[in-house]
Amino acid sequence: MAFVLAVAAAASGCQSKSGASDVLDPKAIAAPAGQAGAAVAPAQQAGVETSGSATSAGPTSAAAAKAQLTLGTGPTKVTMLLPLSAPGSTGENGRKMYDGARLAMADLGDKLLTLTIQDTRGDSGYAKDLAVKAITSGTAKAVIGPSELAAAQHLAKLSGSKRPPVLALADNFAGGAGVYSVRLSEADSAAAGAAAIAGKGARKFVLMVPAGVDSSAVESRVANALSIYGATLAVTLPYSPTDGGAKVVSDMGSLVEAPDAVVVACGDGSPTAVLAALKAKGIPGKTVTLIGTDRWLERPMDPLYEGAYIATLDQSETGPIADRFKATYNYQPDVNVAYAYDMVALSAGIASSAGPDGFNKQVLENTTGFRGSTGLFRFRSDGSSQRSMPFFKVEKGQLKLVEKQTAGF
Repeated sequence: MAFVLAVAAAASGCQSKSGASDVLDPKAIAAPAGQAGAAVAPAQQAGVETSGSATSAGPTSAAAAKAQLTLGTGPTKVTMLLPLSAPGSTGENGRKMYDGARLAMADLGDKLLTLTIQDTRGDSGYAKDLAVKAITSGTAKAVIGPSELAAAQHLAKLSGSKRPPVLALADNFAGGAGVYSVRLSEADSAAAGAAAIAGKGARKFVLMVPAGVDSSAVESRVANALSIYGATLAVTLPYSPTDGGAKVVSDMGSLVEAPDAVVVACGDGSPTAVLAALKAKGIPGKTVTLIGTDRWLERPMDPLYEGAYIATLDQSETGPIADRFKATYNYQPDVNVAYAYDMVALSAGIASSAGPDGFNKQVLENTTGFRGSTGLFRFRSDGSSQRSMPFFKVEKGQLKLVEKQTAGF
């Protein structure tokens, strides 16, 4: 199945049956928000590249990736910043993103983009320098990356309205003007899950979140999502991973009477200590709903997750690219592959529809959004992203689909 990325057609999720990849239709970009179902135009299909392929055990090697740092011959120049030679999982994820970018170029971008990939080495300072050079070079029409959080945060603080947009791949990056957060954040997942339960009638919510700089972002997103449904965030309770969860649950009991739902964010840690303390109090139960986040799923499914609701990415959305990717690169694609594929495909779509000068706020902040292999998403003016996700319940250690997607934007 061909992957489809559309602006005005995003809500309908049009899918090509021709075998050719599809890109954005020029009319779709200019269409007023809400006019779904615009046609898509077939792009020139490129053969899937096989040189320098991944090994049978995983992503392309660092040496192979660094040997081929320019992909495509198109007139629109895009720079991509990836930690190709970084040690450990950082480098492995960077090379997975490289492979995702290669597949997107073969599918969509080969004749539309010249994609220059630069190795950040996983060094935030070096990544920042490369990114600043890219956005001030005058040649790059867009920058994809970096994946280093500190570098992305630095870019978000820079002023200047004429610089090219940055599609940052850093995890848990809040975004900034012209520096867009690509990845699903815990704040997005928590807010979508809370909104879904509020939509079913729950009105009083408690948020438990690890103490730290990210807690305010999670709190703000959840509170805003609840307000749409007339629900309220009664209290936010920061917790320390060292207190075993008992204190924060005890504080909830003394501060809030009869909450309808409890949202538990976990950041980089495990939620199990808090979940064990909640379970001792009968949560989840008949009167109190437990809401988790996508960060829970970064660990093996724990029995304490049972009964919780979680909004997260739909793995089936990756289906159109997963088989081709596995056949070409000899390993199963993950979310790193999908994010990289989507951003290169988005760049190719804009280049096809509007040319090299089409990378502007009107297009990127289109309120209808885009559908990619990570589902339906859109970028906001503050640089944050919003996603419409499936809603699941944990039953017998598995995610059981409750709703195909949470409420729209």
